[in-house]
Amino acid sequence: MSAEINNNAVKRQEALRDLIARLHAGESVETVQQSFAEAFEGVSAQEIADAEQSLIASGVKVEEIQTLCDVHAAVFKGSIEEIHADKDKARETGHPVWLLKEENRAIERLFAGKIDKHVEQLRSGDEKALASLAGDLALLSQIDSHYSKKENLWFPIMERYGITAPPKVMWGVDDEIRAQLKDVQAQTKQLMQASAKPRLSEITRLLTDVQALKTKINDMIVKEESILIPMVSEVFFLPDWRKIREGTAELGYCLLDESVKESSEETEAEETAVHAKSTGTGIQLPTGSFTPEILEAVLNTLPIDMTFVDKNDEVLYFSQSSERVFPRTSAIIGRKVINCHPPASMHVVQKILDDFKSGKRDVAEFYIHLRGMYVHIRYFAVRNAKKEYLGTLEVTQNIAPIQAISGDKRLLDE
Repeated sequence: MSAEINNNAVKRQEALRDLIARLHAGESVETVQQSFAEAFEGVSAQEIADAEQSLIASGVKVEEIQTLCDVHAAVFKGSIEEIHADKDKARETGHPVWLLKEENRAIERLFAGKIDKHVEQLRSGDEKALASLAGDLALLSQIDSHYSKKENLWFPIMERYGITAPPKVMWGVDDEIRAQLKDVQAQTKQLMQASAKPRLSEITRLLTDVQALKTKINDMIVKEESILIPMVSEVFFLPDWRKIREGTAELGYCLLDESVKESSEETEAEETAVHAKSTGTGIQLPTGSFTPEILEAVLNTLPIDMTFVDKNDEVLYFSQSSERVFPRTSAIIGRKVINCHPPASMHVVQKILDDFKSGKRDVAEFYIHLRGMYVHIRYFAVRNAKKEYLGTLEVTQNIAPIQAISGDKRLLDE
């Protein structure tokens, strides 16, 4: 029996490898979808995920697996309820599954109620609809928080259960959607600011790209509800769902009205674990001491974000400053730091860690413009007195206010 199971697993890997090759050779998605449906009829989402994970372990790039995502979405479309057996859990108000689905319905309503209508007006020659479409796309930007909750709350727990390939693939597609959304926003802004009347070709390109974005988002909704949810429902326990719920408010909500958000946050508050309080025991340092309570307050008062990764590349600590640039949740504690980054930047993170461990460098820095901020990101190798590597400290700060400083200031503000 075990030999038969192993043979089936190998066959699935080879079938997936063949489908990827056919897509790259130029075959249409529709043709490959038919072959996929025939080869994987009756196979669960978990079994397909296992086959993908084995392919990645054998050296197939995550980007290659991503080419199959549209095929997955089409095949599973229409059978979501058959695959997802945990319906009662999904209906529970405040549950992460309920929240994910509720946000998906809100995304669908935004398209049906606004974006689709304004696209049709533009197609009919009404250029005034450009401004309305720009407003719609600004609302759609909230989809970033929807994807961030998956990436920072769901994926770390999946990785602990050995489900590593699907998160990498899905994160890559999330980033493709983010890039497509930024592109159509830039096109819309450019057309609105142009002094001359937009050309028909420009409008046509915009509408085509908006439709492509809609298709990609709808396909992701299918993947979330027909593949992701059933997969994690088989392995997640109540403490896992509580951990996700605890971090939800930190990452925000996507297109939900206040009553829905309040409902989720009230449930979250009931489930949140009580953090350990100071017992008065001091933490002795060479130049003084702290109680845990004071040390936590000091670190959180610093106007920077700090994250510490130990020598095994696992996240050990992050601060909770009021001036945070990137969201962090307790779900990342113990997570391999490379998995906290999109697939496209994993090689950069690995290079920094390797250089720190080898002693090739002690500092790495980047600076980027992001959401009106000028973000300075620095990585420091942390070593003991013997120069032994202990881990990496990431320090992030918005330096735009500092760059704006000029002159002298010698008096206290009133």
